[in-house]
Amino acid sequence: MTRLRQICCHPALFFADYQGGSGKAETLMELLADAVSAGHRVLLFSQFTSMLSLLKEELAAAKISYHYLDGTTESRERLMLVNSFNAGEKEVFLISLKAGGTGLNLTGADMVIHYDPWWNPAVEEQAADRAYRMGQQNTVQVFKMITKDTIEEKIYDLQQKKKELIQAVIRPGENFLTKMSQEEIRALFDI
Repeated sequence: MTRLRQICCHPALFFADYQGGSGKAETLMELLADAVSAGHRVLLFSQFTSMLSLLKEELAAAKISYHYLDGTTESRERLMLVNSFNAGEKEVFLISLKAGGTGLNLTGADMVIHYDPWWNPAVEEQAADRAYRMGQQNTVQVFKMITKDTIEEKIYDLQQKKKELIQAVIRPGENFLTKMSQEEIRALFDI
């Protein structure tokens, strides 16, 4: 399944000698060019660092400035990159989904793009929440890029079903504890 997901992102992730383009990457670059020309600052998430590496090349060719962060980025450098981006330096922040899921405050962004879907919608929401932090002054737009008629579309459908299930069990304003019966709460303390 991983290989099917990678080929949706860019055939070069699947075929080592691939020299052609990618409709999804081309669409992303059009979206980024429009966003940057309109003054937007973008967080761009992918779970594949190999895809982020391809996007670095695309951004450099398009003369779009960017920061890059993945799981190998040391904590001091992470802080420096975050502060730099929030101060207005660079137009795009490329972030691996796992590295960007927690601990970052990126209120310098007003646009979030998920390049590829992840199985758990909560992970994507946590990543998008990097822009929805205390101090955010702008409306934040969130985009999900889904390749039509592929495994990505099926993952997106599964995400929606998971969200519906969560909403059916826990409604806004409720949490897990408020949904528990007295017997369930008592059972927590039974030894």
